[in-house]
Amino acid sequence: MNKLFKKLLLTAFTVVFSGAITLIGMQRSSKETNQDFVQVQTKIDDYLNALASQGLFSGSVLVAQNGNIFAKGYGMANYEHDVSNTPQTKFRLGSITKTFTAMAIMQLQEKGLLSINDTLSKYITDYPNGDKITIHHLLTHSSGIPNLTAFAEYRKKKSKPHTTEQLVERFKNKPLDFQPGEEYKYSNSGYMLLTYIIEKASGKKYETVLQENIFTPLNMNNSGYDKSSLVIKNRASGYRTLDNKLVNAGYIDMSFPSGAGGLYSTVEDLYLLDQALYSEKLLSKESLNKAFTPHVVTKNNDPNSPCYGYGWGIAKEHNRNYIGHSGGIDGFSTKIARYPDDKLCIIILGNRDDVKASIIYEKLATIIFGEDHE
Repeated sequence: MNKLFKKLLLTAFTVVFSGAITLIGMQRSSKETNQDFVQVQTKIDDYLNALASQGLFSGSVLVAQNGNIFAKGYGMANYEHDVSNTPQTKFRLGSITKTFTAMAIMQLQEKGLLSINDTLSKYITDYPNGDKITIHHLLTHSSGIPNLTAFAEYRKKKSKPHTTEQLVERFKNKPLDFQPGEEYKYSNSGYMLLTYIIEKASGKKYETVLQENIFTPLNMNNSGYDKSSLVIKNRASGYRTLDNKLVNAGYIDMSFPSGAGGLYSTVEDLYLLDQALYSEKLLSKESLNKAFTPHVVTKNNDPNSPCYGYGWGIAKEHNRNYIGHSGGIDGFSTKIARYPDDKLCIIILGNRDDVKASIIYEKLATIIFGEDHE
């Protein structure tokens, strides 16, 4: 992403862009709190309208704090048919999927069907070094298993359908990048293996496990495992730019990302997840604490550097405790950021992979926390 594009993302505030706004169940804990939120949402809307009018954002955003909720779509879910994005538009999540995969693992542990201390060899008996690699290592990107999506062959293979077993075979015999538990290195391969383990431990398909144990209990009726063959109402198309022109994103068979990146959802459904994480609807308090504990630091063992829990990035951002995850998959860029001490959630789902949701999130955070002085 060039410097001009970043500058436009961070400074655009002027051009008005039309779009439908949804304010859901606004609760007024106090007149002052409500007024503050109204002022913040106006600034957020002005910023995102400006980006959208300049072709610098297409997607849906939800910001919620203490029961006050702002949700709105910008740009188009489908540019060929002039279908606008709304808070009900369904986007591919990319790596935000990992939060659900990790949750499914923890749920199976609570049911006694597996343990995070299980070794990989329990599920794949001939996996090289499988007796050294645990589910904990897979959850925290500390297994040393190389990242399949970084392989040179990835772009040629991603358009082909794969079973989970076939995905595993693509990296199974590659040498480890480091000994399990010694380092952190982000690896989609680990979450593909977790998908395999979920199916083996539960005796059900990955998408069935998530539907039964997460989506249905939370009434996340607009979420699921994405498949190109399915007719999914309100599904956004994915885009990118080529030679300064908007084009359709390249094709990826959605069996390839599996539990590392295969889900779709809406900003409203992800907010239901956010709220559930303040309760024990899905996991016990003990399991949630483990999920939100930074098990592996990512840089020189610096305790202030970003860390990874079970399916969540853990850090200090804007001098506050942060829990979140980014996602990126062909045609889509996504972000969920939670500030539990502030009861704040920021969700950005975009259907252009050249417009990074993480950059937009940073600007929204500065607006929300009163750090923006432009």
